Amino acid sequence: MTLLDLTPRVAVSDRLATLPVLIIGAGPIGLAAGANLLERGIDFEILEAGDSAAASIRQWGHTRLFSPWRHLIDPASRRLLQAAGWVWPVEDGRAPTGQELVEEYIAPLAELPAMRSRIRYGARVVAVTRDGMDRTRTANRESTPFLVRAVTGPGDVIELVGRAVIDASGTYSSPNPLSSSGLDPIGASGVDDLVVHALPDVLGADRARFAGRHTTVVGAGHSAANTLIALTELAKSDPGTRVTWVIRNASAVRVSSSPDDELADRARLGSRVGRLVDAGAIEKVDSFEISAVRRHDEGVRLIGSRRGASATHDTDLVVNATGFRPDLGMLREVRLQLDEIVEAPTRLAPLIDPNLHSCGTVEPHGFAELRHPEHGFFLVGMKSYGRAPTFLLATGYEQVRSVAAWLDGDMRSATAVQLTLPATGVCSTDLGGGGSCCS
Repeated sequence: MTLLDLTPRVAVSDRLATLPVLIIGAGPIGLAAGANLLERGIDFEILEAGDSAAASIRQWGHTRLFSPWRHLIDPASRRLLQAAGWVWPVEDGRAPTGQELVEEYIAPLAELPAMRSRIRYGARVVAVTRDGMDRTRTANRESTPFLVRAVTGPGDVIELVGRAVIDASGTYSSPNPLSSSGLDPIGASGVDDLVVHALPDVLGADRARFAGRHTTVVGAGHSAANTLIALTELAKSDPGTRVTWVIRNASAVRVSSSPDDELADRARLGSRVGRLVDAGAIEKVDSFEISAVRRHDEGVRLIGSRRGASATHDTDLVVNATGFRPDLGMLREVRLQLDEIVEAPTRLAPLIDPNLHSCGTVEPHGFAELRHPEHGFFLVGMKSYGRAPTFLLATGYEQVRSVAAWLDGDMRSATAVQLTLPATGVCSTDLGGGGSCCS
C-alpha cells in the first residue's frame, strides 16, 4: 500500500466540512456505522426505507441465527448502549432469533436519542450521485458533495447532500430469480402471487397460506433448509401439506453439516434436512434448471430441464430461496469498481470468493478493500459482498469501524483491521438487510 493510498480520500473543504455522512439503511450495519461516527464526533444521517430499524430482519424475525450474541453486537454500539444503562443479553451460547436480535439490541440502539434524531424512516433511496454532476464529469469531483434522492411517500421525493455515503442497504429486498440463467423466468409476472419471498413464517403468521397445500422450495442454502424444516413440522399437524425441494445442482453443497463448524446450529441444519429427505418427508428434485413458469390449475408449473431432458414440476406455491443480489440500479451515477463475477468491490472479491472461502475464513478488511473510484463512497455489510453468500455481521462491524476511522483521517486505526470469526464449514447466508441466519 502506497502513501497515497493512506491519504484521506474525502477532502474536507469548507464546503464539505459542515455536511453529514449519509448512511443508507438502518439495519445492524448502518446503525453500527452511525455509532462509530458518533464516537468520533462526525455528524451523519441515516435513510431507512422501512418504518422502523432493521425492517428486513423483522420480516424473518421468527428464524434463529447461527451465531451466539458475542458475534452479533458491534463494539461501538455496545459502548453507546452501556453508557445509557443497557444490559448485555445473557450469553449462554444460544443463538437468538432475528426478533430477539431486534428487540434486545437493534431497537434499543436505534432509540438512543443521539441515534434516533439522525434516522429518517420511510425514506427509500432511489439514486446516489454528486450534486450537479453525473458520473461523466471529473473536474472538482472529490470536493463536490454527494446528493442522495429518496422517495418518502406517493409523489414525495427528498434530496440530501453529504460529505460521504455509506450504503448499508443490504440485499434482502433483491432476491435472485428462480431461473438458472440469472434472469427472471419467462412468465414470472403471471405467477407473482404464487411465489413467496425467502424465509416465510410457515409456523406463525403465514401458516394458513401453506397448511394443506403443496409447497416447493427452490434453493440450496440455509434459507431453503430452514423453510423445508418448518414445512415438515406443519405437515405433522396438517396432513395435506406436501413439501418438495428443487435444486439446480446434483447436491446442496452449501447446506453444511460439518462437525467442525463452530456454529453448531448451522452444522445440524444440513443433517436434519438430509434425514427428512431420507424419511420421505421432503421430496427432493435435483438437477432441475428452471427457465419458465406459468399458472397451472390453481397453482404454478415450473418448466425447464433435468439431466438434459425437458421437465416440468407442478405445485401450489413456490418459495424462492435462491439467494440475493445487490440493487445497483440506484448507483448508476456513482463510479463503482466491482468484480465481474460476484459484484463485490474488486479488492474485496478475492477475499470472499465463495468457491474458496467460508464465513469463517474471510480475512479482516476495511476501507482499503471497500474503496471505489468514487471517493468517499462505500458499500458495506451484506451489499458489499455482492452475490457471495459468506457474510457475517462481525465482518460488517469491522468494515464500518475502519471506514469511520478513515473519514476521521485516522489512518492508523483505519488500516489496523482485526477480526475473530468462528470456524465454519461451507457457508451460505441467503439473507440480506445486514442480518442473516449465518451471522
